[in-house]
Amino acid sequence: MSDDLRIITAPEAITMDWLLGPATETDGSGELVASVVIALCTDRRAKADDVLPNPDSDDRRGWWADTDADTIWDGWPIGTRLWLAERAKITGAGAREGSLIARIETYIREAIQPFKDKRICTRFSVLATRVGLDRIDADVTLFRGSEPEISLRFQDLWTGIRA
Repeated sequence: MSDDLRIITAPEAITMDWLLGPATETDGSGELVASVVIALCTDRRAKADDVLPNPDSDDRRGWWADTDADTIWDGWPIGTRLWLAERAKITGAGAREGSLIARIETYIREAIQPFKDKRICTRFSVLATRVGLDRIDADVTLFRGSEPEISLRFQDLWTGIRA
């Protein structure tokens, strides 16, 4: 019997943890879901021209092994730049920095695009939605040819700063 690695959340502590349990999927969808969760719930290194959310820090985050990942191990940079929006206001397209929802969708697409480039999925869709005054959720769907699509909803993907 093989085991399946899953990421579980503990909302009361606002944390995530790893859970090793019996594998139930035979089509590999569990591994793909775990990979997408890792891609969207870890921090990708900020680009040189990205504005960091904390003006007192020069920490661009990311994983050190992302450097030349494609050359060294045929990989790609892991994670997403969603963390850059952690102190952002929900703004519309007319704002100087543009729409926060559009930026969030861009960050998610950037994190998911390697799955398409490496032919792990045939295509994908991303839809970020404002929910209330201070929350943005995102729906991500990966299509795998004749295999069933995988749809994931990330609730509270972004929440405003609370006093």
